[in-house]
Amino acid sequence: MALRNVRIEVAYDGSLFYGWQRQDGFDSVQASIEDGLADLLGTIVTIHGAGRTDTGVHALRQVAHFHLDTRLDDDRLRHALNAHLPAGVRIRRAETCRDDFHARFDARGKRYAYVVQSTRHRPALGVEHVHWEPAPLNRGAMEAAARRIIGRRDFAAFATAGSPRKSTVRTVQHLRLVARRERFAIVVQGDGFLYNMVRTIAGTLIQVGKGAMTPDDVSAALEAGDRSLAGPTAPARGLYMVRVLYDEPVFSGPDRGPAGVPGLLNGG
Repeated sequence: MALRNVRIEVAYDGSLFYGWQRQDGFDSVQASIEDGLADLLGTIVTIHGAGRTDTGVHALRQVAHFHLDTRLDDDRLRHALNAHLPAGVRIRRAETCRDDFHARFDARGKRYAYVVQSTRHRPALGVEHVHWEPAPLNRGAMEAAARRIIGRRDFAAFATAGSPRKSTVRTVQHLRLVARRERFAIVVQGDGFLYNMVRTIAGTLIQVGKGAMTPDDVSAALEAGDRSLAGPTAPARGLYMVRVLYDEPVFSGPDRGPAGVPGLLNGG
């Protein structure tokens, strides 16, 4: 049989893994799926993700693809592969696609959510899935600062040393706060992100909410391109990859939870 190119949509709990990318001696999401495919099909399959997530970062709809030879149809493959995966990783959708589809190179952008629980007392449950902030936060000031970040800009001040990059210019298309009860999410969408850029945006907006920075400080940091002028890098546990964006509809099959940002704000 000819090799099929199969793309998958993956949800995972980042607190259980040392990031997406396979690393010798460490549990990763990529290794878990590749090992599951090896157990299921008895052959080595390499999967390619739309992007890497760091240790502790979660995903609702990560996209990946791989080529394989199997008689299993897409739905049976999804069910069978899920049975070979550890807790904390689930294939939400699987679909045979055009042979030249590439999860990373065809992507046109990503959407992330950084979830904050703003309560006086540390939550008893779920602290590995949100960033707890006990200080009162001025969300109006945070929203004003967020508007300073939207657009095509040099985001050198919001990146930490990491993977090499040709340019620090990126486009932030949307940046907004979505609140429900004692939780809120900083939702950001762009054509690409520098290393730790989303977590630094979140850390900076939280500093604005606490009164330690102003919207003008955010503008000054952007203009100077100086990392020391922006806020801290927020902890990984609050960050979720929500969606990968493509020019084409990626999946035609049924959408199987999790529910997205509203679900995160409801605590599930």
